[in-house]
Amino acid sequence: MANNLTKREIVLEIYEKTGFPQKQVQQTVQMALDIVLNALSAGRNVELRNFGVFEVQVRKARIGRNPNKPETDVVIPTRAVVKFKSGKVLKAQIKQLDLEKLQAEKANSSDLDADRDDDSDDF
Repeated sequence: MANNLTKREIVLEIYEKTGFPQKQVQQTVQMALDIVLNALSAGRNVELRNFGVFEVQVRKARIGRNPNKPETDVVIPTRAVVKFKSGKVLKAQIKQLDLEKLQAEKANSSDLDADRDDDSDDF
């Protein structure tokens, strides 16, 4: 079953490949993420060659609707968002994915999530 890659898994994989102390690897990974976070929060784009670009974009203000009360208009203010554009190497590797297998795994994981939600009510 496919699942999300966590920061912990990244740290463990680097640790296994390098043998550096886990604490040092964790601090290094966290520093890298902090640098990316700080650059994005300052409005800078982050370009990681062949991987992709994290780009800060400004979304214009618009009028939205509350689905529960469609007669009521809601003003959605101007805001900054982060957009990701994949790079050359990442695009090439994504093209090689088995789409049928990926869709089946996604469907199975959403079924499991629904089962978990149902089970959580059985205190």
